[in-house]
Amino acid sequence: MKHASAFAQIEARGPGYAALVSILTVVLLAGLWAAHNMESQGHHITGMNNQVVWGIPHVFAVFLIVAASGALNVASLSSVFGRTIYRPLARLSALLAIALLLGGLAVLVLDLGRPDRLIVAMTYYNLKSIFAWNIFLYTGFIVIAGVYVWFMMEQRFQPLSKPVGFLAFAWRLTLTSGTGSIFGFLVARQAYDAAVMAPMFVAMSFAFGTAVFLITLLTVSCVTTRPVDKAVLDRQSRLLSIFVVAVLYFVVMFHVTNLYAAEHRDIVRFLLFDGDHPYAKLFWIGQIALGSALPLALLWTPRLSRSSIVRFVAACLIVLGGLVQLYVIIIGGQAHPLVLFPGYEVSSPFFDGEVGQYAGTVNEYLLGIGGVGLTVLVVALSVRVLPIVPKKPPAAPTDHAVT
Repeated sequence: MKHASAFAQIEARGPGYAALVSILTVVLLAGLWAAHNMESQGHHITGMNNQVVWGIPHVFAVFLIVAASGALNVASLSSVFGRTIYRPLARLSALLAIALLLGGLAVLVLDLGRPDRLIVAMTYYNLKSIFAWNIFLYTGFIVIAGVYVWFMMEQRFQPLSKPVGFLAFAWRLTLTSGTGSIFGFLVARQAYDAAVMAPMFVAMSFAFGTAVFLITLLTVSCVTTRPVDKAVLDRQSRLLSIFVVAVLYFVVMFHVTNLYAAEHRDIVRFLLFDGDHPYAKLFWIGQIALGSALPLALLWTPRLSRSSIVRFVAACLIVLGGLVQLYVIIIGGQAHPLVLFPGYEVSSPFFDGEVGQYAGTVNEYLLGIGGVGLTVLVVALSVRVLPIVPKKPPAAPTDHAVT
């Protein structure tokens, strides 16, 4: 019972919490309103077209799904790798993972245009399709993470939380690999056809999920006035910087291998050096400069990295860089014209051989942000009614491990 008493609900009796829930509810309703517009009027009110069929909602959805896997890092470090310093934060880690995945899946379902068609996808499976596999991976992750939280909260089942944690760790790696494979298996698109997509998405999940968890942890600490142990913040910041470097490594390998293959060189030039379209600017300024180099500079500068505000800003920049990276991958990859006949120029009244044009509309942004609102709302309500947050900061570690 001592272990159970170390956790508590957040006491939110003032107007601040009510205002937060009200704002998040409005954001969620705005997303539902946008989904209703897209369903009732058709996708012609969006920027999506026959060339770019995945738009801004998919950028938000994929980011939330990928971050959901990485948000479970802290819980995995506790149960799988035996880092006891993270045990008080494992519940919040698993809860955040569930909330992120719910937000991402909500955006995907509502962007179908006909959400009721999801019943068909859930009852008739084409097991040759990676999309069919992901239905099992996503729903299975929610169930496993939910059981994981339950076992950690229930005194009788706490001994079983470790094996469930092992299962959740293996499942989330498979889930993220499956999400990356959606793009890696699309051989018709020169921007996607690469086996490195799966491990790159795993690295992205570690970086994005850790950044989102760090933002959540610092926010909860500020709201509850419960300080987070400096050792925890130091280790999370160090891990976050390592994950960002890992993402950069896979990005470099992805483009280098594409340059080596003659059929992929045009897409590298298009995404990295084409000044006539926004993707090169987004890549170098949004993903590399603001989303990677600047956060690393903040986290690696001793005087700056000690500040919680600086860590919060660095994590926010990594989230921004992640959204930009997915925008370049998803939308930039579709905008590049399909190579129907290698070695020949193709033109037709159906825009074959032309760069696809896309500009996100208000409805698309509202739907994507609505998914973020749902995620934050789930976390805000859960920490209010469930003993998720530790009463005291974790004790300083006694080991000398890097993590």
